[in-house]
Amino acid sequence: MKNTALTNIHKKLGAKIVPFAGYNMPVSYEGVNIEHQTVREKLGVFDVSHMGEFLISGPNALELIQKISSNDASKLKDGKAQYTYLPNKTGGIIDDLIIYRMNEEKYLLVVNAANIDKDWNWISENNTVNADIKDLSEEYALLAIQGPKAIEAMQSLTEVDLKAIKFYNFEIGKFAGQEHVIISATGYTGSGGFEIYCKQDQVEAIWKKVLEAGEDYGIKPIGLAARDTLRLEMGFCLYGNDIDEETSPIEAGLGWITKFSKDFINAEALKKEKEEGPKRKLVGFELTQKGIPRKGYSIKNKDGEEIGEVTSGTMSPSTGKAIGLGYVKTPYSKKGEEIRIQIRKKEVDAVVVKTPFYKGE
Repeated sequence: MKNTALTNIHKKLGAKIVPFAGYNMPVSYEGVNIEHQTVREKLGVFDVSHMGEFLISGPNALELIQKISSNDASKLKDGKAQYTYLPNKTGGIIDDLIIYRMNEEKYLLVVNAANIDKDWNWISENNTVNADIKDLSEEYALLAIQGPKAIEAMQSLTEVDLKAIKFYNFEIGKFAGQEHVIISATGYTGSGGFEIYCKQDQVEAIWKKVLEAGEDYGIKPIGLAARDTLRLEMGFCLYGNDIDEETSPIEAGLGWITKFSKDFINAEALKKEKEEGPKRKLVGFELTQKGIPRKGYSIKNKDGEEIGEVTSGTMSPSTGKAIGLGYVKTPYSKKGEEIRIQIRKKEVDAVVVKTPFYKGE
C-alpha cells in the first residue's frame, strides 16, 4: 500500500485508515454523519491525493484528447475544466475524469486512483498522433476544501479572488504561501468549495494553513466515507459502483457529456444505442419502508420479478431517508415508479425519484 504525504498526519488526528485503490486512506475521523453534516453546513477538507494526474501536451494534444474522450474538449478555453469519460471499444467506460485546459497545447487529466495504470496504458495505446504524455500522479497532491463556508474561510490564504472562480473554472496562483497552485472550483459534494492541486512537498504546509484558516468557521478533516455519502446524495456516479467497463454511458445517464459532433472511440455504437434507447437505465430511488439498500441487492417490480440491481446505497445524513442508485429495465425507470429492494429475505418498498436526492438550502 502507498501512503499520501499526509498519511502520518491523518493517523495523529485519529483517522481510521483503510486500504483504498492501492493507498492507505482516511475513511473517517469522528464518524461519517458528523463529517457529512460539517461539509453540508460549514466546510471540511479531504486528502484525495490518491487521484491520478496526466499531462497531455504538444501540438497534437487536443487531437488525442478528442479521440479518447466523449465530451468536446475543443469547447474549452484556458482556465476551464470539463467532466468527461474514456469509452472502451465494447460499449463500456474505462474511467470518468476531469480535463483542465492550461493552454492551447497543455491539458491536465485527473483520473480515478484505482484506474491510473489502466488509463495510462489505454491513452498510450491510442496515442497514434504522438502527443506528449506524462504521468504526474506521484508528483501531485490534491486537497478538496468543500462546503458553503469554504470560499470565505480560505480567502485569507490567497490573493486570487475565490468568489470570482466560476464552477468548473480554475486559476493558478499562490495559495497558503505556496507558488503555482491550481485552485479549481470543482468538487464531488454538491456543497460548493474548490480543489487544490499542489506538489507533494507543498501539501503538508497547505494542509496546516487550511485547518488554521478554517478554524473559526468550524472546519474538520473529512474521510472517504463521508465523501461517498455526499456524492451519493447528489446522484453522482462512482466508478467501480455505478459505472465500469460493463456499463454503457447512455444507460448511466451520461449522454449529456457524449458529443457526437466529433469522432471518438466507439462513437458509432454509442450513437446507435442513444437513438434506439438503452435497455436499462440508472435511476435514483428512496425506500418507503425501513431498511438500507446496499450495492448488489436485487431490484424487483411489484410482482416480485427481478428488474435490476442496486449499485450504491446509504442512509442519507442530510435527508434522513434511505437512498440508492441502481440499474433497472427501462420501462421501470420513470419517476414515481414503485419498485422493491431485496434486503436479505425481505422485499422492501421503494420509489424511483429524480436526483439529486439533496437539493441544498
